[in-house]
Amino acid sequence: MLFTVPPLAGHVNPTVALGAELAARGHEIAWTGPPSALARLLPAQARILPAGEELGAGGYAALHESWRDLRGVGALRLLWEEALVPLARAMVPGVARAVRAFGPDVLVADQQALAGPLVARRLGVPWVTSASTSAELTRPFADFPKVGEWVAGQISGLLAEFGAGRDQVDQVRDQGSGAGWDPRFSERLVLVFSTPELVGTEVDFPPHYAFVGPAFGSRPAAPGFPWQRLDPARRRVLVSLGTLNQAAGARFYGAVLGAAERLAEQVQFVLAAPATLIGAVPDHVLLQESVPQLELLPHLDAVVCHAGHNTVCEALAHGLPLVVAPIRDDQPIVARQVVLAGAGVRVRFGRTRAEELRDALTAVLDDPGPRRAARRIQASFAAAGGAAAAADRLEKLL
Repeated sequence: MLFTVPPLAGHVNPTVALGAELAARGHEIAWTGPPSALARLLPAQARILPAGEELGAGGYAALHESWRDLRGVGALRLLWEEALVPLARAMVPGVARAVRAFGPDVLVADQQALAGPLVARRLGVPWVTSASTSAELTRPFADFPKVGEWVAGQISGLLAEFGAGRDQVDQVRDQGSGAGWDPRFSERLVLVFSTPELVGTEVDFPPHYAFVGPAFGSRPAAPGFPWQRLDPARRRVLVSLGTLNQAAGARFYGAVLGAAERLAEQVQFVLAAPATLIGAVPDHVLLQESVPQLELLPHLDAVVCHAGHNTVCEALAHGLPLVVAPIRDDQPIVARQVVLAGAGVRVRFGRTRAEELRDALTAVLDDPGPRRAARRIQASFAAAGGAAAAADRLEKLL
């Protein structure tokens, strides 16, 4: 099994758990993608076959600086024009070498690693989709058809560039439900690391869409966490914007500290953020540059986050209600799923005031409804099977 992944933690993490499950069953596993990033994200023993390193001048760091403060269509345009399409171009030669050297029986391609399907079709290798976020599955551009057409045009241009026939290019859809050749959606198997209880049941998905629930793999060790400082007399709330969004969160962090002051008697905030952005904090706020999130979640009562798919699923897998403040990309879609499922409250990332955040937190902590909904989704995740269920579906292709 060869995993083709972009250099993004949220897209790599599910493959770590799935790879470990497959390896335990006796399968040979490798990853292909930008090697320096994958070396930081994968276990030390992982086999990495290089495919694409940097994107233009300054690489991914410079791209992130451009992307960080964008919202809406501007962020989407940059994502496709300066990240996904160039990443596919950069990765195709390395992925082709990896396929020829490794000889996979199945290639597992993340939806944002488009080089995987391009090479797999060219070389005749069976390929499946790793849907590490459910955003593409839910008709994200239904209300914005021109945006959907533009995204389809980006994909069609990429296919034409790498030798797809005109008929194949014309079959590209801006959603995954249509027939035809779309590198975001395998016709054999789409592994969805979520469940209908979160994604929603409005769409009738075909049987080769396997909702396996989230798959949590091992993570690099975080610096020592001061577990002794967790206050048993207060309810505990994690605030995390993910590693890519912290620098854009200065105003939001101000609202967090204001809410923490207003809830000081009842709630302890665990704030995952750079100290340089936050400054001094009161004793009832535990500020850490990074936290061992999976180990910390069983000790919490709620999570405030940017609606990143990984963080949302990890919180819900522990039955924790959420306050979501989406910023860009798939986050508004994931936030909408959380709210429609009844498992949380949405606030505005750019304009949230301390009082609004306090009220949202009070709602998810005091109202039993969000916790009941979170636990319902938690049960659906457990029943879906995670990495073991994904491995079962992959083995049926062999």
